[in-house]
Amino acid sequence: MENLFSHPASEPEPSEQSGNELEPLVVTVVVPSNVSHAFQGFTDHPHLWWPMEEESVFGLGSHVEFEENLILETAEDGRTSVWGTIDDWQPPLSFHASWYPASTPLWSTEIRVAFRAVDEGTEVRLVHDGWEGAEDPEASRASYAEGWPRVLQRYVRFMGGAVA
Repeated sequence: MENLFSHPASEPEPSEQSGNELEPLVVTVVVPSNVSHAFQGFTDHPHLWWPMEEESVFGLGSHVEFEENLILETAEDGRTSVWGTIDDWQPPLSFHASWYPASTPLWSTEIRVAFRAVDEGTEVRLVHDGWEGAEDPEASRASYAEGWPRVLQRYVRFMGGAVA
């Protein structure tokens, strides 16, 4: 089974800074709902919108959920894979997590997802950073640069928004 965002890119994006530091990856979408509802849709119902057929450890039939301080995938047979550990939970405004799907905390990166009111509803801004924590920082960043927009478009569709 394919691992989350593990599709190798042909070349890393030209986003390197001096000193081999990779810039944070920032992906922003807008959903047509209030902040509280947008946060709830993201954190209470990822099993309804996350593209498990493309981005999961166990594939179709498994589901992802936020459980206590974990982001967890559970397979049909009960096996689990921890995708991340939440270390800052500020509903309905944001959360921050160490992120390591299909890996271990030893090779973690960081995600912060923030929700803020805009005229069209709620802006959801995902910042993925800490690439130095990844086993292969450049390949990881390139893979997530491809994967996060696809994942967040599924969330937008679930929330009733227009898909780009």
